[in-house]
Amino acid sequence: MEGSKLTISDVSGPFREPREPIFSYDYSIQRSTWATPHGVRVKVSIPDELDVLRERLLGSVAGSPGRQLVIGTVLSRTIADWKVRIAESEGMLAERRDVMLAPFVGPLAHLFPKLEALFEQDKIAVREEIRKRVGL
Repeated sequence: MEGSKLTISDVSGPFREPREPIFSYDYSIQRSTWATPHGVRVKVSIPDELDVLRERLLGSVAGSPGRQLVIGTVLSRTIADWKVRIAESEGMLAERRDVMLAPFVGPLAHLFPKLEALFEQDKIAVREEIRKRVGL
């Protein structure tokens, strides 16, 4: 769908998924060829995605619970944004239907290297954003 660029009109979250160690974000996506926006729920696994990338980004950072909350929120939202970009590049968002984008483990583990590549590309900017927000 080269002629129909994906637009994100709204994002809400993070939500804590019950009975799963996951944060999720709800994206409202739209293409010019679609009559209405469609929903994409993006799940970020706390142990398999968030904690792994937080450790690579900041090492074992200690701090107040509030500081840890802000770090987790900034990083989980960034991971969710990266996952939407990856899903779009993989053609997973090409059709007019609601989508649930699971963590990049198990059946979607083949996408985790793409997530790591975006992390490596953007990690300096993410670290700076966290530093500005929490004073690290």
